[in-house]
Order: sequence, then structure tokens, then C-alpha cells
Amino acid sequence: MSSSTPVIGLTSYLEPARWGAWELPAALVPEWYVELFRAGGADIVLLPPGTRADVIDRLDGLAMAGGADLDSTLYGQQPHETADVPRTSRDASELALYRRARKLGVPVLGICRGLQVMAVAHGGSLTQHLPEVSDLVHRERPGTFSDHEATFEPGSRLEEVYGTGPTIVNSSHHQAVESAGDLRVTGWAADGTIEACEDAAADFCVGVQWHPEHPERRSADLPLVAAFVAAAQRYRSEHHS
Repeated sequence: MSSSTPVIGLTSYLEPARWGAWELPAALVPEWYVELFRAGGADIVLLPPGTRADVIDRLDGLAMAGGADLDSTLYGQQPHETADVPRTSRDASELALYRRARKLGVPVLGICRGLQVMAVAHGGSLTQHLPEVSDLVHRERPGTFSDHEATFEPGSRLEEVYGTGPTIVNSSHHQAVESAGDLRVTGWAADGTIEACEDAAADFCVGVQWHPEHPERRSADLPLVAAFVAAAQRYRSEHHS
């Protein structure tokens, strides 16, 4: 890795996988994420579930990928019947990584589940099944993406990148942030679903509910990723030079 290039830690899944002659649990992430952050100018290291929080001390940024639903007991609720089986090791390590990143001032970008991790870490909660509270389609079925509009708060990091909107974003989720705790909500879908949160006091701490890693979103969302990588570069210059 180049000494001048920021190094982003990217959280990963721990799921059953099959390749060649093997069928085993694997720490993995869709290559779309890797392509996205490389396109933004960063080097990437994968952080599998169970990674110790102090790994953050050696990184310049933290990106939290999408994935399965968070364990609802983390925000004091019983699981909805549609909830995924909890990924307890991933939940625990991502919450710890995020809290360590915030303590050190390491830039953070949360994507889909990553935004939800942020909200729960800040004392918030999730809506466990959006179809019960909204007619807007955020995911027609698992494995698909649905486009809809989002608007952004004036003066926010998201407004700097996208304008106030309405802007088309892509969704693939059935849960969403209900309360962001002490994070600032800066983006909404037309039905009021929270689409983005940030901490204005941080150099860069942003979570989005949509999927900038999707190849069809690359040109639209690369400015957001570039802003995140630029913050990671500033952090590297100040702390790892």
C-alpha cells in the first residue's frame, strides 16, 4: 500500500459460502464495495466479524457495509417475525469498531446496515418492518433494489454532495432507523423514512440507507465516497504521517 494513500477498514459478512470444492463459513463482502472505495482513492482492508476494536488505531477510516438485520435486543425490542437470525459476533464487533472510531475521530461512512449500527450506537432504535408502516417500496423482495426519492437538510454534508433534493436513491432494506439517538437526521424518503444521519461536529461521520456500492450508483455517489476518502486522507496526514 502506498504510504500516502488512506487505508479504509471495511466491515465484512460472516456467512455460509461455496467456492471450488469448499462449502464453509466465510468472511466476505461483495466486490462492489471494494471497487467503490478504490474508485474513491483508498486502499482497503477487510474487517471480519470478531475484529478487535483497537485495529481502528492503525486505520484512516471506517466503512460499515450492509447486511443482515441487527439484533433487536440491542435497542430493547423483541425481534419481529420477519427479522433475520442475529449475527451476534458481527453486531458486537461493528458497534465496538464504530465506538472506537468515534473516540479517535476516525472518519466513518455507514451504508444501509452501517447507518443502523450508527443509530443504535447513539442510543437510537429501528423500525423492524417498513411494510407495516409505509406504502413506499423500499425493497420489493430480498436481493432487489428499489429506486425512490430522498431530500436532504440544508447545510448538511449530504446537501453539499447532492443538493437538497429530491434525489433518486436505491434501497434494498425492510428495516430502517426509527430514532437516530443523538445523531443528526439529514435525509428523508418521501414517506418520512430516515435516509441519512451525520454528526456535524465530526470531520466526517455519515450514514446512508441506500447503496452507493451498486455499480449503477457509481457516478452519482462517488462524490460522497470521495469526500469520505478526503477526510481519511486528512486524518492520515495528522495522525499517521
